[in-house]
Amino acid sequence: MALSSEDIVPFSQVRAQFTKLAEHVHHGQEKIITRNGESYIAFVPAEKLDYYHRLESEHIHLLLMQEVEKGLDDYASRPLMDVTSLRKKYGK
Repeated sequence: MALSSEDIVPFSQVRAQFTKLAEHVHHGQEKIITRNGESYIAFVPAEKLDYYHRLESEHIHLLLMQEVEKGLDDYASRPLMDVTSLRKKYGK
């Protein structure tokens, strides 16, 4: 969903327009609240926030699975060393 200029609200106006903003957000719009002319916070529907959190969690799990896959590939591509070989290699 693309944001329009109406979706960008200065922080100073939020208190006066809170009920109207909340209604817009409840009906699916997202609002960016600015402070000193820069993005400060986002006002999004609760369902979307839950969705964003689930997406973030799934992304983290995907990254972890990719790391596991890389580790398994690395393990499979290298020959194992016995203790005697390790001691020779590292001098103990």
